[in-house]
Amino acid sequence: MKNLAATFASFALMASASAEAQQPDVALRRLSSEDVRSVAPALERYTQETLYGDVWNRPGLSRRDRSIVTLAVLIARNQGLPLHSYIGRALDNGVKPAEVSELITHLAFYAGWANAFAAIGPARDVFAQRGIKPDQLPPASPPLMPLDQKVEAERAARVQESAGPVSPGLVKDTGDVLFKDLWLRPGLAPRDRSLVTVSALIAGAQVAQIPYHLNRAMDNGLTREGVQEVISHLAYYAGWPNAFSAVPVAKGVFDGRPK
Repeated sequence: MKNLAATFASFALMASASAEAQQPDVALRRLSSEDVRSVAPALERYTQETLYGDVWNRPGLSRRDRSIVTLAVLIARNQGLPLHSYIGRALDNGVKPAEVSELITHLAFYAGWANAFAAIGPARDVFAQRGIKPDQLPPASPPLMPLDQKVEAERAARVQESAGPVSPGLVKDTGDVLFKDLWLRPGLAPRDRSLVTVSALIAGAQVAQIPYHLNRAMDNGLTREGVQEVISHLAYYAGWPNAFSAVPVAKGVFDGRPK
């Protein structure tokens, strides 16, 4: 009898957890305001007044772009718990399902395969809840955008000089897979790929890699004001130290570009 009661209790807990997972987020969040206030009242105040009330509404970066930045940070840092909420927020802010799909694929290369795969479950659940079908996602092998041969030749020469003597395989895959394939996929605009990449690099404290990709981002259309807002936005999602570590790097990029 005790075993039967335990079994029923187990089923009840599973059903409760399942129902909770399927409920809509409260104010686009997994935890309600009351949940947070019961543990950290000040955190809830900062979240509502500063993060959601101010940062997300600043004009220097659109809410769509802020969603892209935030998803890049969460995936790069393997922070899966908030992903359901923020993927939903991204779709509401105008990020297309195909762009979410490409963003996850892109981050496999810049944040690691495991972090990208960890995002698959939350994205699958949100897509299912919203009735997003496979025909709304990019194909595995689409026709690629044209390659800028001059820019690619310059990039390849720099990488060959720096990495060729150490890891020829890395040089080959950087050219063949990243820049002659991934970056040419049309499911995510070059500017948005740069936005994802720069966000992931700052979130991961990959300071040495930021100058090239930040210059590329600005070549791809990200404005100086946009970069400034990306850094301030990232302070909340990747921490103040990572944001401040990016400041002198960004200044060097700004100073080195034509006025």
